[in-house]
Amino acid sequence: MKASRFFRSFKFAAEGIVEAVKREQNMRMHLLAAAVVMIAGGATGLSYAEWLVVIVLIGGMISLELMNSAIERVVDLVTPEFHPLAKQAKDMAAGAVLVFAVASAIIGLLLFVPKWF
Repeated sequence: MKASRFFRSFKFAAEGIVEAVKREQNMRMHLLAAAVVMIAGGATGLSYAEWLVVIVLIGGMISLELMNSAIERVVDLVTPEFHPLAKQAKDMAAGAVLVFAVASAIIGLLLFVPKWF
């Protein structure tokens, strides 16, 4: 692979992230939550291992939201009108985000609450 193609792939990835931030309210909410968690982590004095967990959770959440948005776009491209299978695909992708968000919140509580009380 040529270096120019390699670096161009980073440009395309960055464009995808920017589009998601511009067009997806949930992505902006996840980024806001990530900022709050990072500030709280700094104020709380998380350990190195705890920071690793937080970073993996934030990265996973943002990545999963990007995949959910991509799936929604592809489904809309394939069938702009309502179709039960299209709805199921979109709902399942959103469900994956919800499962990870709930798991992340529980892990966050397990990390932060003992330090606060």
